[in-house]
Amino acid sequence: MRIDLNADAGESYGAYTLGDDAALMRSVTSVNIAAGFHAGDPSVLRHTIQLARQHAVAVGAHPSFPDRAGFGRRNMTLSPTEAEDLVLYQIAAVAGVASAEGVRLAHVKPHGAMYNMAVYDRDLAEAIVLATHAFDPRLCVYAPPASALAAAAKAMGLQVVLEGFADRAYQGDGSLVPRSQPHAVIANVEDVVTRAMQIAVDRSVPAIDGTSIRLDVDTLCIHGDTAGAPSLAAWVRAGLQSAGVDVRAPKG
Repeated sequence: MRIDLNADAGESYGAYTLGDDAALMRSVTSVNIAAGFHAGDPSVLRHTIQLARQHAVAVGAHPSFPDRAGFGRRNMTLSPTEAEDLVLYQIAAVAGVASAEGVRLAHVKPHGAMYNMAVYDRDLAEAIVLATHAFDPRLCVYAPPASALAAAAKAMGLQVVLEGFADRAYQGDGSLVPRSQPHAVIANVEDVVTRAMQIAVDRSVPAIDGTSIRLDVDTLCIHGDTAGAPSLAAWVRAGLQSAGVDVRAPKG
């Protein structure tokens, strides 16, 4: 059994520090780095890539809608061309700085509302995939199972890394419980570790309606902006390894 443990990183900017990327890097195997549209700035971007290189963590771009005020978690309506250009710009920013630091970009994972909308919005999903393929067809795309994003990436011939969340609640249809609803984010460390092990080993997760849903994924996400994220990531990795799971970045 093998699984990647990823986290969003590089989301501080200016005088505002969000999360502890240096500590987080000790436990995760991949990071999705903000490109400045929902968070991050040039100095944070470069420093985060340097940290990833030091800890041998795979680097991905984390493109978002242009929504710093809403942390990229508000839905926006863009034309397919606008969305493609927006994503391409952000991929290029992260990849360019990574190249200057001797690091090759490994993947693309949309952030927040862009990620959630690309589950069902085919035009947006295709725009994200077109931008990714245009920049480098060797890049992986992180996507939810059974999503328009996963389907579009597969159709374009890109490697798809299916993603699950141990710290988020799931609905019976396999979608995430919206953050606006109670108990959408799971904070108890023991619960998160247990769910991570169940997803990795049994390929299933309990839903809020009491059912068990199939969740066959290649990577698990730990939200870097969650309080205590580095400690949570360390406990999750230890739990996975104790269950015989090989925790490492995806091949590709």
